[in-house]
Amino acid sequence: MSSSLVILVVGGFFLVRQATAGIVEAKRTSAIAETTATINRIQGQLRDTDLRTASLYERLNRLADDAASQSGQYHVLIQGPVSGLISQGVSPDSVPADLTAQVGESSGVWTAPTMVHYTDHVRPDVPGIVVGSTLWSPGSSQSIPVYFIFPETQEVATVALLRRSVISVGALMAVAIAVTTYLATRHISRPIRQASITASKLAGGDLDERMVVRGTDDLATLASSMNDMAAQLDRRIGELERLSSLQQQFVSDVSHELRTPMTTMRMASEMIEADPHDPVQVRSVELMRAQMERFELLLADLLEISRFDAGAAQLALEDCDIVELVRSEIVDVTPLADRLGVPIVLVADCAQTAEVDPRRISRIIRNLLANAVEHAEGKVVEVTVVGNDCAVGVAVRDHGVGFEPWQAEKVFGRFWRGDPSRVRTVGGSGLGLAISRQDANLHHGWLTAWGRPGQGAFFRLVVPRQPGGVIVESPLPPSPTDGDHADDQEE
Repeated sequence: MSSSLVILVVGGFFLVRQATAGIVEAKRTSAIAETTATINRIQGQLRDTDLRTASLYERLNRLADDAASQSGQYHVLIQGPVSGLISQGVSPDSVPADLTAQVGESSGVWTAPTMVHYTDHVRPDVPGIVVGSTLWSPGSSQSIPVYFIFPETQEVATVALLRRSVISVGALMAVAIAVTTYLATRHISRPIRQASITASKLAGGDLDERMVVRGTDDLATLASSMNDMAAQLDRRIGELERLSSLQQQFVSDVSHELRTPMTTMRMASEMIEADPHDPVQVRSVELMRAQMERFELLLADLLEISRFDAGAAQLALEDCDIVELVRSEIVDVTPLADRLGVPIVLVADCAQTAEVDPRRISRIIRNLLANAVEHAEGKVVEVTVVGNDCAVGVAVRDHGVGFEPWQAEKVFGRFWRGDPSRVRTVGGSGLGLAISRQDANLHHGWLTAWGRPGQGAFFRLVVPRQPGGVIVESPLPPSPTDGDHADDQEE
């Protein structure tokens, strides 16, 4: 619309300018023709004048007044011998000085634009055209400059009328363009806006939303395509939900069904342990029990994962001291840490209370500690518990093998291992960190990881002090501060 208005304004300006130039040029041509005819007529009348009975300039003034009164289109000024330009009604200032010089230097017809000044001071000054030429005295070579002044009163009125007409028409066209643009934009933008609203609802899960199809144009085609896409999404999502439900049910059923043979196998192992003097039998029973415990852990983790997938996990909230939960888990993992030669250091200035599910928080800390001890390679594991007004944070730092930065999210994947060739020293299901991330999310908290090869790993758990609280600021940094990690200190 703005470009159309610019074109309209520029077009109107050039139209008025061209029309004005044409009117002025037509006036100039008419003035030259009128002046030439009048000069020839006056010159012929002068030849028949008897200068013995009348003065030359009296005769010229009379002839000029007669010509002006008959035409009514111009005023005549005659260059007198003493008093200069002689005229009645028009000031000599109406003749430009440069035109006077041109007429005095050579014969011919000369023109110039001017401003016509009237001597009565009643009529306003108006633009005009001055045409200058010369008359010759009868019987001699004396030249007499004569100037014809043509006021452009009618032309000025015509140009003003044209300008008003162009402005009026331009204003009407601008209004018409604005209305047309508004209607066209509304016609186009309404379906697009409706498509945007429909897409937002589809993205929000309202797969029953559809667009109204009107007409057969491109917008109607867009609406039909949107409806077809929504229908396809609805079908595909329904299929995925059914498959997911079948998968969850399968995992849950298998986990439950395997518990029965596991119980039988455990009972059988206890029975065949009756003869402790056979070292082969004792070792076999130990291996069997270790693998059954690992298998039972895997079944328990699979059941827990299936609860998360089904959205059935619930919190049993209690007001707990997180420091005490950490101490308890350190005590439980100390035998393993002693066996692997890994010292554990706890840094906690005071109690840090929060309303959490102690079973799930303990499980997170247990998984983080077991993971750190396993990968610490005999180096110290540091556990830090701090808090602020809105949250409590637990950090577990080891200085072992570590991992690549791009693996910081992958460590929370199910059954993911950073180094498949590495032998596990701690029996685990491979689901511990995945379950820990889900437990943290269930508390509306964070569980993040940082690692560098050869520099160890840093896991950070942050939970709000109150259920559903917002963590405005973390009490722990996202990476360790025991080295040159300034490039990692970003939330």
